[in-house]
Amino acid sequence: MADSNFIDYVKIFCASGNGGSGSMHLRREKYIPKGGPDGGDGGRGGNVILRANPQFWTLIHLKYQKHIRAEHGENGSGALCKGKDGKDVYLDVPLGTVARDAETGEIIHEMVEAGEEFVLVKGGRGGLGNAYFKTATNQTPRYAQPGELGSEGWYILELKMLADVGLVGFPNAGKSTLLSTVSAARPKVANYAFTTLEPSVGVVRYYDDQSFVMADIPGIIEGAHEGRGLGIRFLRHIERNSVLLFMVSAEEDDISRSYEVLLDELREYNPELLVKDRVLAITKCDLIDKQLEAEIEPKLPEGIPHVFISSITNEGIKELKDMLWAALHKE
Repeated sequence: MADSNFIDYVKIFCASGNGGSGSMHLRREKYIPKGGPDGGDGGRGGNVILRANPQFWTLIHLKYQKHIRAEHGENGSGALCKGKDGKDVYLDVPLGTVARDAETGEIIHEMVEAGEEFVLVKGGRGGLGNAYFKTATNQTPRYAQPGELGSEGWYILELKMLADVGLVGFPNAGKSTLLSTVSAARPKVANYAFTTLEPSVGVVRYYDDQSFVMADIPGIIEGAHEGRGLGIRFLRHIERNSVLLFMVSAEEDDISRSYEVLLDELREYNPELLVKDRVLAITKCDLIDKQLEAEIEPKLPEGIPHVFISSITNEGIKELKDMLWAALHKE
């Protein structure tokens, strides 16, 4: 994992800029010995702003940039000259990024729309110059307002992948093989558990140039919600998927039991996940014959659409796409 380019969790320190001080200045020119107050306002401090950029898919660019500081605002000056505002710092993040307060864990904002901007840390306001305080009874104020201090703190950025269909299954259930079959994605495929150590995303082409996005989530094992295996590290990616495709290998002794274990892990992690539409795919059906399929089918869980597939022979792949498309466009 040390060499992986996929980073979905970073902790960063952000500090906004201080506001500039207002100017205490009195106008003095030739033949105008008492021109009155003309001190300008100070500039505001720079903000730290999150910006949702659809060209980004990982937080790796922030992994080695732990401290982000915006510029301070400049002080005001005479002749009603306002100080320059501090330069804002923009942090481009992928769609689906969640910002949290590092101390409380409270969610501050979720970035879900391309181009969306959110001020994570607001800069301090600039102070008012003495010209602002001039009144009929106080025509020569000899004071100005100091700039407001900026804010700082530690923040956590987490990426929850945005995809139409999320693949849910045990390690080595054939999720990566399916994704490589139905899309141009090329996740690592091998015949051992936990081949996939980071989520992969692919675009699945459908009829008439239509498509949907599929995400391969690293395998879940029993007790994942408690941190076993890869734990809850990747379970959060499932939260943003519209439809969940449960994948259970035909090699499993009890497919219904395996499906229930996966369902229980999602329930323990976040019960709201059970509201999502689900489809069940029994994978690696090239390893069994039609007679065995007929014996398995009556034992499958009720109330969930299912299909037997083989990513090697493409058996059932068309039917699977139809099921997923129907689930995504259910009224």
